[in-house]
Amino acid sequence: MKLGYFSMPLHPLGRTWAETLREDRNGVILADKLGFYDAFIGEHLTDHHETITNSLVFLATLISDTENIMLGTGTTNLSHQHPVLVAANSAMFDHLSNGRFILGVSPGALPSDAEVLGILNEDRNQMFAESIDVITRIWESEPPYKIDIPGNRFKVTTETTIDLDLGVGVMPKPLQQPRPEIVGTVVAPYSKGVIQMGAKDFHPLSSNFLLPQWVATHWPNYVEGKASVGVVADTNDWRVARTIFVADDEATARRYAIEDPASPYVFYYSQMLKKMRKIGRLELFKTHRDQPDDEITLDYVLDKLVLTGTADSVAEQVLSFRDEIGDFGELIYAGLDWVDEDLARRSMELMATEVMPKVNAVINEELAAPVG
Repeated sequence: MKLGYFSMPLHPLGRTWAETLREDRNGVILADKLGFYDAFIGEHLTDHHETITNSLVFLATLISDTENIMLGTGTTNLSHQHPVLVAANSAMFDHLSNGRFILGVSPGALPSDAEVLGILNEDRNQMFAESIDVITRIWESEPPYKIDIPGNRFKVTTETTIDLDLGVGVMPKPLQQPRPEIVGTVVAPYSKGVIQMGAKDFHPLSSNFLLPQWVATHWPNYVEGKASVGVVADTNDWRVARTIFVADDEATARRYAIEDPASPYVFYYSQMLKKMRKIGRLELFKTHRDQPDDEITLDYVLDKLVLTGTADSVAEQVLSFRDEIGDFGELIYAGLDWVDEDLARRSMELMATEVMPKVNAVINEELAAPVG
C-alpha cells in the first residue's frame, strides 16, 4: 500500500496568508523527503480558513523544491474555468514537472465560490461532466479539434484561424502519454459518479470525512463502471484519505488529536460539522440515515473519524479500517494546520517510517499466505 498526502487544511484566523501558504508548502516538501508517493492540494476562492485559491499555481512553486513526489491538484474545480484553460495549463505543468503531474478534478462544492463566479444556479455537476469530456478530447485530438459533443456547452475548435506553417491554432499536449492520471475526489455515500470514473478510467479518492461504511460503498460502484467497458477493476487504483495523528506516546496523541481545545483536529472537525449542518449534509457523519441530528456531536465525529495513537496503535487502526472497507491501493494522510510544528512533523515521520512498514508487512503476509 502506498502513502500519499492531501493538503487542504483549515487554518484558524489570526495567521497571515503568507505564513499559512509557507506552512502548506513545507508539508509537501516534508512528504517528498519522507517518501510519500503523491501530494494533492485543494482549492477554494472564498473560504477564509482554506486559503489556497488555485492548486495548480500553488503546486508550481513546489516543482523545484521536491524531487520524487507526484504533484496532484486536489482538486481543480472544473466549473470554475473553461476546459481549454485546464487542458492547456495542466499540459504545461506536466512538462514543467517532468511528468510528475496528476490531474485531480471535482465540480467545485463550495456555494460561495459558485456565487462569486455567477454560477450558483447552474448545474455544476453537469458542467463538470461536460468539461472533463472536452479536456480529454483535446488531449486525444489533433488540430483543429472540431470538438462539438452533443449537449455539451463547450465547443472547441481552431478551424477558422489555424495556420500550421505559423504554428498557431495548436494546443499543447501533456508529457505523459496518452494523458496524466486523472483522479476524482468522492465525498458522497453510494456516489454514482464513481461508476463513471470506472468507465472513463479515472481513479477515485475517497474523502477523509466519510465514515468507513460510506467509504466502502465506493468500490462496488467503481467495479461496476469498469465492468461496463469490459475491464476488471484494480484495487491499486483506489485511494482512501483518513485523518491521522501519530505520536511517540498515547497521552500526547490523545491530547493533540482529541482533547486540547486548540487541537487542529478539533478545529478541523468543528468547522466541518458546522458546514455540513448548514448545507444539510449531516448524514455524512451518520451511521444510519434516520440517526437523530443531536447525536452528531463533535466528540462523536472525532471518535469516528480521527485515527490517533502510537505507531503500533495507528497501524492496527489502519488495518482494522482496511478490514472494514476492503483492500485499497493508497492511504492518503490528511494534512492539517501545524499548531505544534514539531508534533505535526513527527506525526508524518512516524507515519512514513513506522506505521506504513507495519501495515505493509501484514498485507504482504496476507498475499504470501497459501489460498484455501
